Amino acid sequence: MIVGLFRVAIADGSIRLARGPVDGGPAELLEEGLSVEIILRRGARGLAAALDGDGSGLPVPAGSRLLAPVDSQEVWAAGVTYERSRDARMEESAEASVYDRVYDAPRPELFLKAAGWRVRGPGESVGIRADSDWDVPEPELALVVASDLTIAGFTIGNDVSSRAIEGENPLYLPQAKTYDGSCALGPALVPASAVSPPFILRLIILRGGAPIVDEATTTARIRRPLADLVGYLGRALELPNGAILLTGTGIVPGGPFSLQEGDVVRIDAGPLGVLENPVVRVGRPGASPTATPALAQGPSQPTSSP
Repeated sequence: MIVGLFRVAIADGSIRLARGPVDGGPAELLEEGLSVEIILRRGARGLAAALDGDGSGLPVPAGSRLLAPVDSQEVWAAGVTYERSRDARMEESAEASVYDRVYDAPRPELFLKAAGWRVRGPGESVGIRADSDWDVPEPELALVVASDLTIAGFTIGNDVSSRAIEGENPLYLPQAKTYDGSCALGPALVPASAVSPPFILRLIILRGGAPIVDEATTTARIRRPLADLVGYLGRALELPNGAILLTGTGIVPGGPFSLQEGDVVRIDAGPLGVLENPVVRVGRPGASPTATPALAQGPSQPTSSP
C-alpha cells in the first residue's frame, strides 16, 4: 500500500494534512499546525518522515473536502520535454521553429504556472478561457521540490492550456497558460522513497458521461533528466517553501479537439492515484482590461496556510 500526504478542508473551517492510501484517500489527520511548507523546508526526506511519524490518531472527519496538496508553493512548469509536445506546438504555432530549437537546446523552457492558492484540487473545476476556442488538458508528472532543490516526491498535474492563444504568438504564453482554473494538482503528495519513475500517465476525457479521449504515455519519454529540470529552476531562484514543477506532457489530443464546458478530465498515474476535474468556462470573450472576470469554482484570494 502506497501512502500519500493529503490536504483536507474540515467542516469546522480548518485545513489539515492527513495521510492515507493513495487509492483510498485520507484516513488519519497529522499533527495540528503541520503544513506542506514546513515539510518541504526539511529537505528531501521531509515528506517521507512526515508520513512515517506519529499522527494525531484522529480519523479524517466525515464530510471533509480534498484540497490541492500545496499551500504557499509556486507551481512552475517545463515545456517541450516530450517529442509529442514539440510536434503539437510546432503544428499550432505561427513561429514553429521556436519550439524545435528549445527541444534540442541545453536550457529547458520553464514558466510560472500558478501560485499555490490558485491551484485546484481533486473534484474542483478547471477552466477554459472564454476568449479561446481551442483548449486542451495536459496531463503531467509533477515533481515535489524541497527547499534544498531535491526531489521529495511526486504528484499528478493538469496544465490546462489555450492552444489558440499560444499558437497566435509565443509571447502570449502567460495568457495561454496562467488564468483562473488553469492548474490542478493531486490527489496526494507521494514520497520519492515510496515510488520512482517512469510512470504511465493515462488521460480520459468524458463528455456526457462517455469517453471521447483515452490515451496514455510514459514519463520515460521525457527528454531531459528530472534532476536537470529542477537544477535549472533553482539556478537563480530561491524556493524557501519548496515548489511544484510540472514536467511537460506527452499527450496532446489530436486535430481540432477542444475541451468543452461540462467535460470531465481524468488523469490516472497508477501509484500516484487519479486526478479528476470537471471543466467550466472562465472569463468573458472580449472583456475590457478593467472588467472583472467570472470566476470558476475555487478561492478568490490567497488563503492562509494550515
